[in-house]
Parts: sequence; structure tokens; C-alpha cells
Amino acid sequence: MEPLADFLKPEECAEVDMALLSSKEKFSTRLAIYGLRVLKQIAGETGLPITEVSNQQVMDWIKNDESIQQSIQVDASFENFFTNLVVASLRPLKQIAVEVGGTIEQLTVKQVVAWFVKDGKIRREQGTDAAFLDL
Repeated sequence: MEPLADFLKPEECAEVDMALLSSKEKFSTRLAIYGLRVLKQIAGETGLPITEVSNQQVMDWIKNDESIQQSIQVDASFENFFTNLVVASLRPLKQIAVEVGGTIEQLTVKQVVAWFVKDGKIRREQGTDAAFLDL
């Protein structure tokens, strides 16, 4: 099983696996989908728009998420690393929202996957690598 597969729902994994993406692009797509879910949950709990969720709120969520606590030994360095990954997912999510003419909160898994497929095709044609991994 690929990294982050345990953090996605089976149907989300299937959607990514069916897409014509490189391994790096699939990782970035999975990360964006997971980040979207986490950010939606935090935004729902705080009443804030996703774009206003703070790093500290993400870190607090990670500390309290049972699925993470059961899967991984969490320490301060992991919390910081994982927080940065979730927050970094905002960059492509903002781009996707602009391109579909909606908000991040309205994005679907299909829209995220479709964007990464399109972006991956463009990058392959230009000879560049996956944008999301350029953290």
C-alpha cells in the first residue's frame, strides 16, 4: 500500500489509482485529498473558512486525531512535518478552486484528481516535475 493510502477512503484511493498519474503525482493527489478532508473538518469545527485555518489548529487536530495516533507514533517533529504537509495542500487546492470557479470548501475528490491529471500532463509536456512536491 502506498503512503497516505491508510488516510484515504477506499473510493478515494480507487479514484487516484485509476488516474493516469505518475507515482509522485499520485502521492501529491492523495495528499491534497487528505489535506482537503482535514481542512474541511477543522473549518467545520472552528467555523472558519478553510483559507483561515491556522497551522496551530492543524497541529492541534493532528494531536487529537485517533486514526493518526493509532497508526503513527506522534512527536513534535512529526506534528510539525505533518502540519506542513496539510497546510501545503492549500496551494493546489486554491488553484483548483479558482479553475473550477468555486471555493475550496466545495471541491470534490473528482475535481482534485482531474486537476492533478491535467497539471501532470502539462508538466510532462513542459518537462517539469509535480508542483505539489516542490515544498
